[in-house]
Amino acid sequence: MDTTPRYTLRLLPWTGPEAKQCFLITDDGGGRVSRLADVTEATQLDMGARLLAHADELLPDATEAQLRFLAERLTEALRDVLRVAESRELRTRG
Repeated sequence: MDTTPRYTLRLLPWTGPEAKQCFLITDDGGGRVSRLADVTEATQLDMGARLLAHADELLPDATEAQLRFLAERLTEALRDVLRVAESRELRTRG
């Protein structure tokens, strides 16, 4: 029986310098950085959902400046959600 630890690569829900992807090499999912990543992912998903709800309320009467600001925030939220989805897909294939 092989008792060598199996290391996995996890895409983290934040980026490093120059917006480059950050990865965690781990032999389990219970370490401090993994738990921080779990909390960060949950926060990002919650913020995206709240922003979408705010957009639904704002859109009918939004000014041009409000629309631009909203588009920038929605773009950030979508980028975060796509990173979370990619990370989770990589872990399920793992």
